[in-house]
Amino acid sequence: ISYDEYGVSVIDEEKCIRCGQCAAKCPFGAIGTKTWITNVIADLKAGKKVYAILAPATEGQFGKDITMESWRQAVKKAGFEDLIEAGLGGDMTTCSEAEEWLEAYRNGEKKTTSCCPGFVNMIRKHYPDLADMISTTVSPMCAVSRMIKAKDPDAVTVFVGPCVAKRKEAQRDEAVDFVMTFEEISSIFDAFEINLEIVQPYAMEFSSVREAHGFAQAGGVMGAVKAFLKMEADKINAIQVSDLNKKNIGTLRAYAKSGKAPGQFIEVMACEGGCITGPSTHSGSNNGKRQLVQELAKQKKTY
Repeated sequence: ISYDEYGVSVIDEEKCIRCGQCAAKCPFGAIGTKTWITNVIADLKAGKKVYAILAPATEGQFGKDITMESWRQAVKKAGFEDLIEAGLGGDMTTCSEAEEWLEAYRNGEKKTTSCCPGFVNMIRKHYPDLADMISTTVSPMCAVSRMIKAKDPDAVTVFVGPCVAKRKEAQRDEAVDFVMTFEEISSIFDAFEINLEIVQPYAMEFSSVREAHGFAQAGGVMGAVKAFLKMEADKINAIQVSDLNKKNIGTLRAYAKSGKAPGQFIEVMACEGGCITGPSTHSGSNNGKRQLVQELAKQKKTY
């Protein structure tokens, strides 16, 4: 953020990586972010087949009694065609990233994860010379959107979660139409008088494994890949970096410049603690992290 001649803060477009943390941390709520809510409402009113893609971080945000099944019923009552877990895309991302990481290991290369758009935005804008280190695997949001549109070419896909940077990622991938925050979709529920706490759950058609749900927290992607690789994971040294502050950015640059990172594979998340502490969380960072751990403990399906 910089300041104009009147001392008013403005976003420096040359530096901004669209992570949304400035809006989250502004004590006055004076910084807004792009919204597509009117577009989504227009498509719902037009009777288009709008699919909601729900972020894994959702399970740490709305309390133990509100499940994915609750969400599925709520979005269908609001006029959405259906709800799909982004965690299913996490399964696809894990499989692809595991193969890519193994290949890099055999070639003596170092790779970072690619799921966090805030990190990807930062590298592309400020450190393009490091772009080759980023995995080419698409994020769970993009993987699910592509799957939906492969089955239903008329589909409109809407990712729902705590991440503002996803909007920039959506502009890069034609399979993703819109991105909404928890607050924005809650306003749609309010308009339809839909209460997540009392809706009758609608059973999910497909569900992802526990590790894919864990993408929401720092170390989750790394943990999922290692779980997927099983015995082969023993030879992989992986490290995790979350919170793109000045110190951590300097560390990442040093790793890239020297080639002496303590691990072959580096998971990077822009937000401290991962997506669960993103700029548009619902229940707050500490509550969100605690609730997510409790929800993950209930998950039985695993690799």
